[in-house]
Amino acid sequence: MSCRVYLIRHGETEWNTNLRFQGLTDISLSERGRLQAVSLGKRLATLKFDAFYASDLVRAYETATIISSHHGMHIETVPGLRELNFGAWEGLTITEIKNLFADEIKQWWENPFSIRIPGGETYSELIARSVNALKEIVLRHSDGQVAVVSHGGVIRSIVCSVLGIDLSKYWQLGLHNGSLSILDFSSWECGILTLFNDCSHLTNNNAGIC
Repeated sequence: MSCRVYLIRHGETEWNTNLRFQGLTDISLSERGRLQAVSLGKRLATLKFDAFYASDLVRAYETATIISSHHGMHIETVPGLRELNFGAWEGLTITEIKNLFADEIKQWWENPFSIRIPGGETYSELIARSVNALKEIVLRHSDGQVAVVSHGGVIRSIVCSVLGIDLSKYWQLGLHNGSLSILDFSSWECGILTLFNDCSHLTNNNAGIC
């Protein structure tokens, strides 16, 4: 078995630029986000992929569509690759959340794994569904390489889980919009991170923010 997974964070949206929690809210790519996807698509244009997968949220699917245009391949959407459901916090900045949900966000920062965001998910639920989604993809493509377009929280969760990193440190992994990370699997239990948060395909005009 040898499966290479190209993990791609979706391009930037206006809510990314304004530092608003997006979660399951369907926000389209900004112009810069589309340029980020175009740049990454050109970088990956000469590679051969066995499949393209994406979160079914529009910002991930749109990113995947731009990248896959070089390959003429169908994109399979996977709900398990969605971003964390931020519930009542979606559309708000961290300052607004602190003002409106002071007690809740304090508890969540202290223990995001078991504290449920009002109307949303726990981080443990995100980890379980996203890691299971990737495992199914890896086992389906035991010999080949696939592109997987998803979200910051999902990619951090997957990387930490595969490498056995303390998941309470996930927020210390910087991950830019339009970035590329690569995981190699000789078996599901033996995942190796060979690239993380690579943005070398982005220019000063479309590099965006973390």
